[in-house]
Parts: sequence; structure tokens; C-alpha cells
Amino acid sequence: MSSPSFLRPARAVTPMAFVRAIVKGYERYDQDPSEALKAAQITPRELARPGARVTAAQFEALSGHAMQELDDEALGWFSRRLPWGSYGMLCRASLTSPDLGVAIKRWCRHHRLLTEDIGLALEVAGGVATLRIGENRPLDPAFREFCLVTSLRFMHGYMCWAIDSRISLRQAGFPFPAPAHRDAYAAMFTPEVRFDAARASIAFDERYLALPLQRDERALRTMLKRALPLTILQYRRDRLLGQRVRELLRSRAAETTTAEALATLLNVSSRTLHRQLQEEGSSLQALKNEVRHELAVDLLRRTHRPIKQVALAAGFRNEKSFSRAFLQWTGLAPRDFRQQAATPAPGTSRTRDLPP
Repeated sequence: MSSPSFLRPARAVTPMAFVRAIVKGYERYDQDPSEALKAAQITPRELARPGARVTAAQFEALSGHAMQELDDEALGWFSRRLPWGSYGMLCRASLTSPDLGVAIKRWCRHHRLLTEDIGLALEVAGGVATLRIGENRPLDPAFREFCLVTSLRFMHGYMCWAIDSRISLRQAGFPFPAPAHRDAYAAMFTPEVRFDAARASIAFDERYLALPLQRDERALRTMLKRALPLTILQYRRDRLLGQRVRELLRSRAAETTTAEALATLLNVSSRTLHRQLQEEGSSLQALKNEVRHELAVDLLRRTHRPIKQVALAAGFRNEKSFSRAFLQWTGLAPRDFRQQAATPAPGTSRTRDLPP
């Protein structure tokens, strides 16, 4: 299986530090990296230049060449080689899982068969799933950052590919100080990156775990022919996007007044946000109306707030625009709706309709 493409092609944004880590792998096996560097069109001068970057295509050529030439998909990180095809085996072992949660657990369990130097574990709490890496043996400082970053990117990429969905990360953490190329981490993972953390980890919405796998053996064989651009592709579709938009509109209304602000919280562009919602057969305005409708109905039923206050709480500038929208939603004016909701049906009591 090829190494992950850390960032999108065309732009030279992959840190040269990761290239140097691959060169260190050659040194460990006492082999010459010149052919691999030539295949990636990386000159010795560029390799030595502080702060230099390479494109994703260059990094793909380099890492793919190195993994096969060294016969080590870990590129020297661990106490023993991971022969060519090791990560493909992990993918195949997880492919028959009924859902993503089971697939991740299988990946973590089978990864121990490859190496005990690190251990992967999935933890779920408070609606958040966290994939953590434990370092069971001290990793060589020359490889440590690249090893932890790549291990999480492998896993994240496979997860996205397996369910055919973008999996937006809520947070990522790394147990080392922020490197000089820290800006690359936002593109590799999420803007919410913590350095000097206890362990390397990525966190995401627990609900992704329940999504069924969308791939079969044939798709896997195709993917493994050139795994890099497929596994780390920033998938256009996020199967939880509509739900996540609704939740943010409900819980962080003051911060989501514009598409740009909402897109920032979701770590996508506003253009991507609109496009993905359109692909789901929805729109941002429709979701805003849905959330406003739910909130207004709840406030009218459960409180005695004046209509003007209900309008403001539901995100309207004035009572007139709120009343007009509410009439379109329900066929009733807000006051009529409240009066109807407050009138107990035969055989019922008002206290059941209006709990304290």
C-alpha cells in the first residue's frame, strides 16, 4: 500500500521534514536514496533547504518508491520491517466489518500483529470517538513525528475510503512541541491541533462509527493499485453534514449567522458547504428554517414569552418577519398557534401540554 498523500496535489505544501525522514530510513538500511529522490524530482539542494516543501505528487513518487525498494511500509520507524503489502492486509482484514466502528477495532487489533512498537486504540465517550496511539517502545527521534502523523493519516484515510465519506475531525493531538511546519497540520488533519499532548490522537463524531462500509474486495484491489490518492482524498460528501449543520445552528446560533462562519466551524469552505448540502437535496436556508421552526414551536408551547422575544430567540430581526415566516410554516399566526397549543384536547389536561 502506498504512503498517504499528506496534502492536495499541485501546491508544494508537504514538509521537507517528512522527505528527510524517508532518507533516514534509507540510512538505517544502509541503502542509497538517490533513485527514489530522482523519481520524485527532489534535488539534494532542495532536500537541504530549511522550510522547503514538496507537492503531494512528489511525495507519492518518493514514498511509493522507497517502500518497495526498502521492502518496508514503515520506512524504518519500527524495530522490524513491515513488508510491502502489510497495510493492504490490514485493509482486507477490516473490509468485511458490518460498520466503521467494527472495522476500526479490527484494524487496531490486527496492527499488533505487524508491530508492538506502537498500539492503536479506539475510545468513545460523550459522543466523541478518539483514535489514540500508544508508544510501547521509544521511537527514534528521527522518525517519531513522521511515524505518528503517517499512522493516523493511514487510518483516517482508510476510514474515509471505507464508508465513502469525508470524516471531519474535531481535534488532533501530538505528543511533541509544535514543529516549524505546524501550519501543514491544519491541512493534514484539522485547524484544532494540540501539540505537547499526552498521546497522538484524532477525534471525530461518534456517529460515523455506525455507518456501514461501502466497499468490496473488487474496490479494495483497485484502491491498492494506487492507494495514496484514494485513501487520503478529501471526500466531497460528508454523510453526517446535514445533522452537524442542524446541531451547530441549534447550539451555537450566535456563531453561525453566516455561511462563512458555519463553514469555518465545520472546517470546509462555504462553497463546499453549499455544494454538499445541495447534493443531499437540502440547502443551508432550508436547514436554518427547520431549526428556527422547531425552536419557535418549542418556545410558543413551553413558555409565556412575548411573541417579540420568541422572534428574536428564533433568529428573526422583528416580530413582523417572524409572524410572516411562521404563518408559512404552520398556516397559523404565532398567537393563534400558542392559543391552540394551550387548549387541552378532550380528555387531556393542560399540564401535559405545558410541562413546568
